Amino acid sequence: METLPIINRTYELYKLVVDINNHLDKRWRYSLGSSLEESVLNCLSELIMGKNAPKQFKAAYLIKAGSHNEVATLKLRLFLELAIVNETKIFQAQSKLAEIGRMLGGWIKSLQNT
Repeated sequence: METLPIINRTYELYKLVVDINNHLDKRWRYSLGSSLEESVLNCLSELIMGKNAPKQFKAAYLIKAGSHNEVATLKLRLFLELAIVNETKIFQAQSKLAEIGRMLGGWIKSLQNT
């Protein structure tokens, strides 16, 4: 079975988030860092469910994935505002999240057109 580009991007984002989390102070690693990891994993899970679901159920999974994506975006913004991790890594993660959001929007729009 072929992996979709959006799933690959989300997996790349997850690897980046794990790396970010590994460089956090203990205070943040088990709260905000773990929460961010969980949001990205939930997004990945919903995308995989959407990929494998029957057509009439795909949109529901993709909408959930979009909400997890948005929550992850807010958590990354909090990382930036609190200045608790390297800004460059946060900007890279935000860029990947934005790309995933665009891909997700296109996927949802394609479901509405058919």
